Amino acid sequence: MTERVNLDVPRWDQTQYWGRVKYFFTTTNPLNILKSNTELEKCKTIVNNYKKGDSIPDGLTLDDIYKAKDVIDSAYHPETGEKMIIFGRMSAQVPMNMLITGCMVTFYKTTPAVIFWQWFNQSFNALVNYTNRSGTSPMPLDQVAKSYVLATSGALVTALSLNKLVKRLPTVAGRFVPFAAVAAANFINIPLMRIKELENGIEVYDENKNLLGESKSAARQGILAVVLSRVLMSTPGMVITPVLMEAIERRGLLRNMKWAPAPLQIAFCGVFLTFATPMCCALYPQVSPISIDKLEPELQKSAEKFNSKIGYYNKGL
Repeated sequence: MTERVNLDVPRWDQTQYWGRVKYFFTTTNPLNILKSNTELEKCKTIVNNYKKGDSIPDGLTLDDIYKAKDVIDSAYHPETGEKMIIFGRMSAQVPMNMLITGCMVTFYKTTPAVIFWQWFNQSFNALVNYTNRSGTSPMPLDQVAKSYVLATSGALVTALSLNKLVKRLPTVAGRFVPFAAVAAANFINIPLMRIKELENGIEVYDENKNLLGESKSAARQGILAVVLSRVLMSTPGMVITPVLMEAIERRGLLRNMKWAPAPLQIAFCGVFLTFATPMCCALYPQVSPISIDKLEPELQKSAEKFNSKIGYYNKGL
């Protein structure tokens, strides 16, 4: 085969929603975390050799090259090239969140359980954020710690306060408290983790890759998009699962299986997250457009010099 492709460009059109969904289905594929170090090194060799201009090894196809690239993308940092902590990889999102979400919606009635699972969830979020930090602008550990403490505190205050408020409401109301706590924590955690972007702005380019400058408006728009996608990602598992469980328990289907609620809710969350994770990550383009008139005056002047019609920025994940 003589056809050569640029492996640094996703194989699916990222300007289209379903193209982004396909990309994130490969990026978040849980099977990638099962790859051994030997398999990772083999995939890395195949990809690096192809990028250098070597021909595709006998017995392999271009599709095999792409699959090797998918494995590499799931395990190595895109900027530093370092192997990422396994539980912080995007491919660990579905199994880890399946366990955490399932336990949060199961063990929500007692204060010790609420404290433990909200703490566990924010500890995992901090690990993911640190593992996927920018390689060009490293995230200081003190910033990670500050975000972690405030997000955990916000989640706990929300969960414990709402637990008190819903005691007089129908039992199903209490099942939605974990979701409210997680949503509140996302609105605290993500902006704090990216506080430098809010303070200094992020780089904005025009359609011809000309740098227009750094924009705080683009940073706010990008961070809001990330927060909304994270909240929506958790919505099916944390909203539909309680409704299903309430209906199942009212019918007495688990009356003789006291052990069943926890694994059943974890399974429900796993099914929802398998689809919600890539589909919500894909809601907004990674490289997102922004209208020139929404940028700061100095960037608008810069756009006039280049006769730019629209700006683009990397929103992050």
